[in-house]
Amino acid sequence: VTPTGAAILTTLAAGAGRLPAMTIERVGYGAGTADRPELPNVLRCFVGAVAAGGATETVAQVETTIDDMSPQLYEPLMDRLFEAGALDVFLTPVVMKRSRPGTVLTALCPPERVGDLSRVLFEESSTIGVRWSEVARARLEREMVTIPTAYGALPFKVSRLGGRVVTVTPEFAEVVRVAREKSLPVREVLDQARADGRRQLG
Repeated sequence: VTPTGAAILTTLAAGAGRLPAMTIERVGYGAGTADRPELPNVLRCFVGAVAAGGATETVAQVETTIDDMSPQLYEPLMDRLFEAGALDVFLTPVVMKRSRPGTVLTALCPPERVGDLSRVLFEESSTIGVRWSEVARARLEREMVTIPTAYGALPFKVSRLGGRVVTVTPEFAEVVRVAREKSLPVREVLDQARADGRRQLG
């Protein structure tokens, strides 16, 4: 990138990352005057509208495969990963060589936190190797709101797509608390709270 090109990008660009899912309207090409044998001196520009489907971002996917660790250690390991900056952590059962059962631990994080998560995995698990890659993900707009229900005001996670409400989910820990206090089945409280939340937000 030339100094002039860098100045234009830093002034006009709101961010950098992979090409998002979009409807491409125009494509432009520009060729520089320098002749470089190792790569084409050409710039390509896309103009279009980002596809509806939530905000897109680039995150790092950090993974390791474990087959020799006590299941009791996964909970504190996952807690440490979240403390180190993980956005999400999940476990997937797999069958490894010699038909041994194993677990793939996957953590999503901002790319700059890969080192922190790798350190936690080496310290808190039995793994001797970690792999990572950058992936694109789309996510809905989400906010926490308090909504009145038949059991009193409860916190809800509300997700929107293009301003339209698509999910209304009560905080499960609060649902369990209410169910215990009122000696009701958790499922009954959850269903009623969801219905009340939907009715309030449409």
